[in-house]
Amino acid sequence: MSMTPHQDAPLIIACTVSRDVQNFDLLIEDMEFALGESWGDLGFAEALAFFEQPDAQALEFIALALDEADETNLTLLSEIIAQAKAHGIKVILIAEDVTTGFLHALLRQGADEFVPYPLPENELREAIDRVRGRDEIPAPAPALQSSAQKEGAVIVVHGLAGGTGATTLAVNLGWELATADKDAAPSVCILDLDLQYGAVATCLDLPRREVVYDMLSDTESMDDEAFGQSLLTYQDRMQVLTAPADMLPLDIVTSDDVTRLLDMARRHFDYVVIDMPSTLVSWSETVLTAAHIYFATVELDMRSAQNALRFKRALQSEDLPAEKLRYVMNRAPKFTDLSGKARVKRMADGLGISIDLQMPDGGKPVTQGADHGLPLAQSAAKNPLRREIAKLAASIHALNTKDVKAA
Repeated sequence: MSMTPHQDAPLIIACTVSRDVQNFDLLIEDMEFALGESWGDLGFAEALAFFEQPDAQALEFIALALDEADETNLTLLSEIIAQAKAHGIKVILIAEDVTTGFLHALLRQGADEFVPYPLPENELREAIDRVRGRDEIPAPAPALQSSAQKEGAVIVVHGLAGGTGATTLAVNLGWELATADKDAAPSVCILDLDLQYGAVATCLDLPRREVVYDMLSDTESMDDEAFGQSLLTYQDRMQVLTAPADMLPLDIVTSDDVTRLLDMARRHFDYVVIDMPSTLVSWSETVLTAAHIYFATVELDMRSAQNALRFKRALQSEDLPAEKLRYVMNRAPKFTDLSGKARVKRMADGLGISIDLQMPDGGKPVTQGADHGLPLAQSAAKNPLRREIAKLAASIHALNTKDVKAA
């Protein structure tokens, strides 16, 4: 353990925690740049012991550095985060080549910030400022005008199984719609209604705030100002309602709450993009009824097929408008993969559905873009998945513009 690497350091206010900090040489440089000599280094087991020592009372935060080899230590890492939080110590995750599920599991344990490794320029400094309370949060959306009367199109994305790209589609579709017309950019709002595991905030590097819970828990009193204050502006292009800061029961909101929320959003935005929880809840019917398009994402595997069949039967049993569904095949076979294409057709025929969209596998750049809090248009503009989502947004916007002019 090296908690006093510099003899002249009077006080250690932060430390890196890793299996071997030498694997993160750029982190060492950035810690020195940000904190000078006021930091140290700990191993995983050493960290748990150090938290109990008097010297730990001066710690403001730890930088928990991880790579793919650490994914087998989820229990230990979760305990480190839990103990740090119990002692009032903030946690910044520094992660390289870890899976999204592993990263989200640690964030749900209470980690305060995430920075991908290799470290983007100034990212660690900004993360430190945020956890130390010196950085302003992204600006709330500009005050909404009570006189605004739009009739925004509601576009819903619902993953029928985990990892089918629903949040990726929702976030990037929202961005592509917001940038679809340079001369008259449409207004776009993304609503993350996955109140437990919603990841829109993570994909756009936005904070989760208590004001979201306050608004959702009293929609009867919600007015333009309350709704506007619950939104965050992303790069001056679109507004985002993140999932609440804490994991909440999905039934904490009712159908009436969701109706009020959607009515409010539609009045102020041209497009309202909703990221749904994978679970069917009491207000799923409300969202489906309000939706103009309801994308259901699947993959070419048995779990997606079974869930799609259950989903279809559930809608039919309640006589719900299943015709609004547009099934989206995530990581679809390439054009030259004739065997894969045949499997997609057999799956659709077997389920009695039409798979309307086949999205290519965007590969590692998709995860990397989300980890950096950037839409694909900015992190990997030529990525095949980004191109397909851009085409989809363009077709939606063209159709919506045509309908508005016709009306």
